[in-house]
Amino acid sequence: MRSAAIYFSMLQAPRGRIHGLANFCWESFRGISCSHVNSSSLKPLASKYGVQGGYSRRWIRRPMTTKTGGRNKTNQAAKPSNLVRKIVDEKVSTSTALDLNKADETSKHQQIHRKADRIIEIALQDLAGGENSTFQTLVNPGCFVANSHIHGITSNMVCRPDVPRMEQLIPILLQFIKSRQKPGGYVLWGAHNSFAFDLPFLINEFSRCSYEIPPNWLFMDTIPLARELMKSGGSNLPSGISLQALREHYKIPLVGSAHRAMSDVRTLSMILQMLTFDLKLTLPNLVTRSFTAFEYVNNKRKKS
Repeated sequence: MRSAAIYFSMLQAPRGRIHGLANFCWESFRGISCSHVNSSSLKPLASKYGVQGGYSRRWIRRPMTTKTGGRNKTNQAAKPSNLVRKIVDEKVSTSTALDLNKADETSKHQQIHRKADRIIEIALQDLAGGENSTFQTLVNPGCFVANSHIHGITSNMVCRPDVPRMEQLIPILLQFIKSRQKPGGYVLWGAHNSFAFDLPFLINEFSRCSYEIPPNWLFMDTIPLARELMKSGGSNLPSGISLQALREHYKIPLVGSAHRAMSDVRTLSMILQMLTFDLKLTLPNLVTRSFTAFEYVNNKRKKS
């Protein structure tokens, strides 16, 4: 059995002007390997309040639909192809951050496409702030949870009828994001090492549950940001590109238990602020580094 932590951030951006940093959420989830999943009832474990941040930007991304995913997968016509990104009327009011950490990245992230992998915890934070801007819950994988000494989650904590299974949680997740999303907007998810681990993991879980990731969700990886910082040649550089190394470099205090979803989400949000500031990155810079899930899968197929 293998357990791993995944942390995503989300930015909701309308086609017109963005007022503040619209719906920037961190998602963190943990995964294990198992072979069977049953159904049970859903009870989110926590709902808290997030931090505030802001961008002001006008941008357009074509072609794209704003349809959210559902039980029936969207047809091929709804999937974006050869997307053109155009960012105009750029005005930055506040910089923000997306990042993610995995313990033991090299070994732990191998064979992430295994169909037996399951998520065991999710946390979301909308950096636009306000009421109900965070969401956190354990996820019932329906099997034994390994590596509890790393993430602190045991089988007894998640294998209960009051903890949702992934197929039950996805509709809630979609609704939460939709409730925070500006009309006609897009969602930018960022994670540390997302293209190697987080995004494939999420794609696999959505597919297993017969859902498709909405085509208006964009994904970016912040590992390259950390690598850019390391290559910048400055005199004050982090010791590595992991979440812990970056947190220590930026002297960010640890809030909550390390390797738990919401704790990592909050840490990640502060790290991104620092990374974007040091690298002088704006929202357009982040958007141009992003991909839809459909684009990601196509790129992987072309390389294989």
